[in-house]
Amino acid sequence: MTLQECYIQLGGNYDDVIRRLRSERLVTKFVLKFLDDGSCTLLLNSMEEKNYDEAFRAAHTIKGVCQNLSFTRLYEISGKLNEALRNGPTPEVPALVEDVKEEYQKTIDAIRAFKESGGL
Repeated sequence: MTLQECYIQLGGNYDDVIRRLRSERLVTKFVLKFLDDGSCTLLLNSMEEKNYDEAFRAAHTIKGVCQNLSFTRLYEISGKLNEALRNGPTPEVPALVEDVKEEYQKTIDAIRAFKESGGL
């Protein structure tokens, strides 16, 4: 799998990230680092503990990282969650958390497939 194919699978914008970071090697480095990001775990744990301030920070981090890496689908849904948590939880938060969790898993799966294919 190529990096570009990985971006197609995870719903990202390959051309945008290459324009921003200017090097496929650099993009690959940061994409693979995303596998170690603990923001989604923090989000889920914070929601379970009803710590909405921490959940907001985690959603904001996910949104920012995804914007920088042009992970478009995950960026968009985490942005919606971020706004829904901004002033305390709104009724749509539980569904948005599930959407983020699902999209995050799809993103991780695509990156792992890229890594395992030797697309380094």
